[in-house]
Amino acid sequence: MAAVLQSAVRLPTPEPADLSIQHASEIRKRSPPSRSPSPNRRPSPPHYRRSYSRSPPRSGPLPRDVDRARAFERQRQLDMRLKEGEATLSKPLTEEEKQAAAKAEYEKLLSMRSGGMYIPPARLRALQAQITDKRSKEYQRMAWEALKKSINGLINKVNVSNIKFIVPELFGENLVRGRGLFCRSIMKAQSASLPFTPIYGAMVAIVNTKLPQVGELLVNRLIIQFRKAFKRNDKLVCLSSTMFLAHLVNQQVAHEMLAAQILLLLLHLPTDDSVEIAVGLMREVGQHIEEMNPAIGVAVFDQFRSILHDGDIDKRTQYMIEVLFQIRKDRYKDNPAIKEELDLVEEEDQITHRPGLDDEIDVQDGLNIFKFDPEWEANEEAYKQLKAEILGEAEGSDEEDGYESESSSDNEEAVKEREIEIKDQSNTDLVNLRRTIYLTIMSSSAFEEATHKLMKINLPAGKEDELPSMIIECCSQERTYNKFFGLIGERFCKLNRLWTGLFEEMFAKYYDTIHRYETNRLRIIAQFFGHLLASDAIGWHVLSVIHLNEEETTSSSRIFVKILIEDLAQALGMRKLVERLKDEMLQPSLAGIFPTDNPRNTRFAINFFTAIGLGSLTEGMRTYLQNMPKPVVPALPVKEASDDESISSYSSYSSYSSR
Repeated sequence: MAAVLQSAVRLPTPEPADLSIQHASEIRKRSPPSRSPSPNRRPSPPHYRRSYSRSPPRSGPLPRDVDRARAFERQRQLDMRLKEGEATLSKPLTEEEKQAAAKAEYEKLLSMRSGGMYIPPARLRALQAQITDKRSKEYQRMAWEALKKSINGLINKVNVSNIKFIVPELFGENLVRGRGLFCRSIMKAQSASLPFTPIYGAMVAIVNTKLPQVGELLVNRLIIQFRKAFKRNDKLVCLSSTMFLAHLVNQQVAHEMLAAQILLLLLHLPTDDSVEIAVGLMREVGQHIEEMNPAIGVAVFDQFRSILHDGDIDKRTQYMIEVLFQIRKDRYKDNPAIKEELDLVEEEDQITHRPGLDDEIDVQDGLNIFKFDPEWEANEEAYKQLKAEILGEAEGSDEEDGYESESSSDNEEAVKEREIEIKDQSNTDLVNLRRTIYLTIMSSSAFEEATHKLMKINLPAGKEDELPSMIIECCSQERTYNKFFGLIGERFCKLNRLWTGLFEEMFAKYYDTIHRYETNRLRIIAQFFGHLLASDAIGWHVLSVIHLNEEETTSSSRIFVKILIEDLAQALGMRKLVERLKDEMLQPSLAGIFPTDNPRNTRFAINFFTAIGLGSLTEGMRTYLQNMPKPVVPALPVKEASDDESISSYSSYSSYSSR
């Protein structure tokens, strides 16, 4: 009851000054009420509704949490910014002032402790576009950042198919200034994707022919990286470093003695990890060492043999060494030193570096960071001339516009003429096309799938005959005839008359060159064409190229005809085969197989078919021989001679008859 009476009694309201002192903590804890509350807000109860705006102006001291000096300083800075903005709006900036402002802002963004704040790309481009003074530090820093991004992007997108196009673009960048960036980027990319190591090695080999200082710097950095990783027992870094060095040795950027020193270091005190790294290195570089310096290979494999017999290593590591010996026995056929598509540098053009594993090496870490160059323009111009020499570009231009246009037009015409004259004498495109067809056929599980994939291959104009030729060659490489290839050929012939004509041309071509093939391949080719003839995929008029006689056949061609006819007899049956060969439409095309022009050739053909057990095909030739009129011996011409000649001739005749 006392609590209820106490709540009902209203206490006197204190003075405003006392309110600010007494309720200062309450004001700090609670945000002040909004002067314009939203209509949805629920009104507070009457005894909480204390409007401070109706109180008289504060004449007493400020609250305790307000710093008078800081408040005045903020107000002063605000006034100064407003004045500066008004002055800027009233007075336009000159070009020098704009450059100075842009440089200051760019330098401020780069020098922040956090590494710089995020700037929208459009704002950054506009800011960089305002900095045009090439002698300034800011402009050179922007060029350095652009060089780093360009080199990193080109290295990350290189592969086997586009390496010939990426390298000229790479030479377009200043690799003399950015050689440290190039080495750092390519080492990082190689360690992240080890299967691409041969591609990176080929790229370094091309760059090393024109800029040997780049290749030397990369080899030195890889050696230092391997030494540090070996001391720290970092297996992954050792694997990546040794693999990269192995492919640089294969490309003759580094000498094979470097690989020998690394192998002997790894096998000196063998552990499971060191032996595994050595096996991986020897697998990559073994073929090159066996060709260039066999003594190193003998010493290394002797060390492997002693480790295999005497060393306390894991079963898995022992198995790796045994596999390495088998690879050596197979002549590294699955681990070639340089793949055919990456063999892009002539041996005499390559520059080989000979650093040792224990030499004092300077990796030039200062090349990785930006440094201001007071002679930046001169160095850039020097590299442009070097780039023109490397890429074979036309250098120099005149100050007059007319002369520039004439020289540019002449250069364009020269380039066009050069493009017309350039021909690929190495048949690289043809080899790649055949490889594509071969892999497509071998990767298919059924002939429908193979036909569907082969139809999608973009054949160059004039190279359509490569497809049937590769199908026949793939078929002939098998141990026995595989009907899979015959069905592919049949499907192509029935898809389009173009393929029918090409396979018919292939029949004539292979019959003319059949003597070049061994017996097994000859047999398979004959069975392939026998399948096409039996299925009517190609016309039987192709048999007109066969002339079965003693002069125009060889042992190989007779075996081809024998297997072809036997395969047709087995596929069609003797009855249907005889009916087909008696077709009136085919008689002109079969005149060479069943000759009736000369009795000698006819007897040869009869004996041939009889010997192979197909004598029923010779009935027409036998009838021809029986009905052929017998040759009449012509009578000797009667001469009118004198009595002496007649007596002498009579006496000689009588003497001959008596004898």
